[in-house]
Amino acid sequence: MQLRPTPVVLALSLAFPLAALPAFAQTAPASPTSPTSPTPATETAQQLGELTVSATRTERSVDAVPNTVTVKNRKQLDRRDARDLKDLLADEVDLDVKAMTPRFTAAGASTGRSGNEGINIRGLEGNRVLMMVDGIRLPQSFAFGAFASGRADFVDLNSLSSVEVLRGPTSTSYGSDGLAGALSLRTLSPEDLLVDGKTFAGFARLTGMSVDDSKRATAAVAFGSGDWTSLVQASVQRGHETKNQGENGAANVNRTKPNPTDIDTNSLMAKVGYRVNGQHRLMGTIEYRQRKIDTDVLTAVTAPPATGTLPSTAVLGLKANDKMDRTRVSLEHRYEDLNATWLQQATTHVYFQDSETRQYAYEDRNTAADRTRLGTYKERLIGLSSQAQTQLSGQRLSYGVDVSRNVIEGVRDGTVPPAGETFPSKPFPDTTYTLAGAFVQDEIEAGDFTVIPALRLEHYKLSPKAAGYTGDIVSLSDQAVTPRLGLIWRATPYVQPYVNWAQGFRAPTPDQVNNGFANPTQGYKSIGNPNLKAEHANSWELGLRGKVTDALRWQLSGYDNRYKDFISQEMVSGSFTPADPAVFQYVNLSQVRIKGVEARVVWDVMPGFNLNASVAKSRGHSIEGGVETPLDSIQPLRGKLGARYETGPWALEATLLHSSGKKPSDVSTATWYTPKKYDVVDLAASYRFDKTFSVSAFVTNVFDKKYWRWGDVVGVASTSPIVDSFTAPGRALQVTLRADF
Repeated sequence: MQLRPTPVVLALSLAFPLAALPAFAQTAPASPTSPTSPTPATETAQQLGELTVSATRTERSVDAVPNTVTVKNRKQLDRRDARDLKDLLADEVDLDVKAMTPRFTAAGASTGRSGNEGINIRGLEGNRVLMMVDGIRLPQSFAFGAFASGRADFVDLNSLSSVEVLRGPTSTSYGSDGLAGALSLRTLSPEDLLVDGKTFAGFARLTGMSVDDSKRATAAVAFGSGDWTSLVQASVQRGHETKNQGENGAANVNRTKPNPTDIDTNSLMAKVGYRVNGQHRLMGTIEYRQRKIDTDVLTAVTAPPATGTLPSTAVLGLKANDKMDRTRVSLEHRYEDLNATWLQQATTHVYFQDSETRQYAYEDRNTAADRTRLGTYKERLIGLSSQAQTQLSGQRLSYGVDVSRNVIEGVRDGTVPPAGETFPSKPFPDTTYTLAGAFVQDEIEAGDFTVIPALRLEHYKLSPKAAGYTGDIVSLSDQAVTPRLGLIWRATPYVQPYVNWAQGFRAPTPDQVNNGFANPTQGYKSIGNPNLKAEHANSWELGLRGKVTDALRWQLSGYDNRYKDFISQEMVSGSFTPADPAVFQYVNLSQVRIKGVEARVVWDVMPGFNLNASVAKSRGHSIEGGVETPLDSIQPLRGKLGARYETGPWALEATLLHSSGKKPSDVSTATWYTPKKYDVVDLAASYRFDKTFSVSAFVTNVFDKKYWRWGDVVGVASTSPIVDSFTAPGRALQVTLRADF
């Protein structure tokens, strides 16, 4: 593979000496550094003794929080070396990452163009799930017409040291958005590599993947000297379209094979840390990620007619060039003095993040004028987060503030606009979205009980600008109070019940408050809503954690989540005529209820060999006007059985994932395609040659099963001739060669 120079490669050549400079600024030997997190003896998705920070914003064992948390530590991330979040979370039975096969058009459908859209947690997805990297919110999803921008592809998994998924509303800890839960990602720090007293450490990794014919190179180096530490991490990937099991290779709308695609991804991260003294530390971070996707959209080409000639507007070809960028600069200050009387720990984080999604399409039409479309969506986020801890007798008090301002912009441009519309235009006015919140939490230890009450006050404000926007604009501001109460009872060494009650909210987005668009010729328009209220959640989770022996541990949980004031775009008046246009508006309409149960078991059969199993089942529906409708984002019952065996330099792993079929009665539209049940087996093996070199192989869908994931086919008609387009990949091989130094 020949790598051409890219902005990331050039930036790396500059950033490497800058990051290395502090390491050689002092010649005194560094003091030994210990790992920042423990390495558990048994490695499963939810581990005994593994630490979580997302659940309470303080360090606690996953066994000592009153809800369900998945933690994947650095060793697990390295072992899986996942291509993206969809692959990383594929074996989590109550999680899903939606990624439909791209079959978009120039000016109409956006199917699959958003890539990995985001995470689904227990039946809710999209912007109702909070996604953060180092406590900084990732850009939101946005779609309008043929434009669609997702969220999960903004993340470079190669830069991460841990992944946490928290179930249940997270507003008490983090404010708006996390109605269903939160995905919290932490990037590598110099201390993650500089262990056992090392002053220089790093790794390099080469990976090849058959699922998209991609090749990836990743490397990281860390330096330490005296009070200085630094790290540089970079990754470059070149690949193509993700394969499916479609067999029709026609160069038109009948095609079921994926469209030919070239995907280039570049990521760079640099960190510099300085220990001011025994209590104060500083850490600066620069992070950049770019992803380019060039697609020959054969599925948009008009099929030749059986008789006659092509119409004038028939599509002869469609080329798409999409690009997404995310840049982050942050500075973190940490204070720690465990002997202090009042304030033992404090962390302050200031940050700036700039992101943009740009999607261009050129459509060659028969005799009608060719047309282009250019859509952009930008976010410029600046914020401050500060948190402190006070240890009192039998309790730990934590409190803090979070303030952020996000300037959000969107533009539609191109040639040959729709009748009644002119380009460029804005799907919503440029908007400044401000969030400000304060929280307090107490962790009380009373004998066999732990009680964790928490409370947050959050204020949000949307301030639109009229410049360049043709519709009416409205401003919106409000506040929300979100309490949470958790209880853990260590009843016996073998059974520990817990219960968690939490409320949450999600403020309206700029495009929901001001969705101004008009097409007089077709007789419809959309208007803003100054009275739009935030969506709210009221959630309960009850569970039992226990063990039969120290080698056999289990967890059983049930949850009941109720949501109100769901935001939905509805037709509020009109009859689709120029004189009486139909008026669409985002309104608070739906109520939603989701309930379900989960079970997890881990069994250490013998040293080096363990089994783990999990199963999840949920049901959900929305209520509008007293009518219940199944919630389409609910996943069918899923179960997993996994086994791992380690002996000497060898490690072997097998996973069986089962999914029940989606029942037609559980779908809102009876004419949609509902996948049948399936079972998929994955195998993995690794071998370590010595302390430096190792190799690993991962085979997914070993038996080449043809199947459909519900989240990737939702909305497709059961009679569709191209349903095979949305099949999951068949058998695929991934091989990684790694060097640690």
